Amino acid sequence: MTGVDPSSHQGDAYVSTGHLPAGHDIRARLVETLDQVRDRRDGEVSQVYPALADASPDHVGIAVAGVDGQVVEVGDADVAFPIMSVAKPFVQALAGEAVGPDEVRRLVGANATGLPFNSVEALDRTPDARTNPMVNPGAIATTSLVPGAGPDDRWDAILDGMSRFAGRRLELDIDTYESASATNHRNRELTAVLAARDRLRGDPAEALDLYTRQSCVAVCARDLAVMGATLADGGVNPLTRERVVSAEVCHAVLASMVTAGLYETSGDWLHDVGLPGKSGIGGGIVTVSPGKGGLGTFSPPLDAAGNSVRGLAAATLLSRRLGLDLLASVPFEPGSGGGDEA
Repeated sequence: MTGVDPSSHQGDAYVSTGHLPAGHDIRARLVETLDQVRDRRDGEVSQVYPALADASPDHVGIAVAGVDGQVVEVGDADVAFPIMSVAKPFVQALAGEAVGPDEVRRLVGANATGLPFNSVEALDRTPDARTNPMVNPGAIATTSLVPGAGPDDRWDAILDGMSRFAGRRLELDIDTYESASATNHRNRELTAVLAARDRLRGDPAEALDLYTRQSCVAVCARDLAVMGATLADGGVNPLTRERVVSAEVCHAVLASMVTAGLYETSGDWLHDVGLPGKSGIGGGIVTVSPGKGGLGTFSPPLDAAGNSVRGLAAATLLSRRLGLDLLASVPFEPGSGGGDEA
């Protein structure tokens, strides 16, 4: 859009600066935050798929992973849950690494819809049915871009890629996958519209199945923190030190998360948190502070937009308590040589 060649930038051009507080300070602030949000009783557990409806409304876990490899977690941060839509930025990254981030933007779109995540209307608002990779139709189109010799090969690439983001082998939640596959009527409708508008590569049914599978991978809040920290460090996993994707791809993914990671409430999220984020109806939220680290939260009760109530509250508090907010700054003092960053 700007006419600037991204390849002309150095590898660290898309990485912000600063650092997290010391580990003991992080733990104290996580404990304080957990104590403040755990007694909230607003929100409802998702009823979209039968398997999600069985989640305990009492679970709440918070984890922070720094780009330096430190991981701090409190509460139910190791409780497994289906990743759901939190998979979207990471599959966008895998597709972008395969075909290039500009090609993903050309084929899928980049702008917010201002509509619910599963809106059919969003596809009719543009002549070419482009949305963005963070809403369901755009995510299905994005998944169709992941290459492979066949459906099994492409699924292996998606699961392996998500696992490399997490720094450990992730597994498919079979019960949730079967539940979602039997009841994903709206996503079938979205897929049919995308196919009719030539927005998919390959077989539409295969794209939908791969999208459903990626949404049903089991993760925990700790995994989300590490996955977020990998995006924060320009594509390098802080635990394994493996480069998962390029810094250029991370930049594109973070832009999508800022634009529509919290769907039609993304503007409110930016006002409150000031960071790229992505929520899912499984109760997870991943938040990324570029150059510093990732925040993962898990709590099943959701607000009307499908975002975890306690996760939103925790991210809002910790964005300030850990000095993560990209939109906040300290006034420059002449002669100081710069300021301390938390």
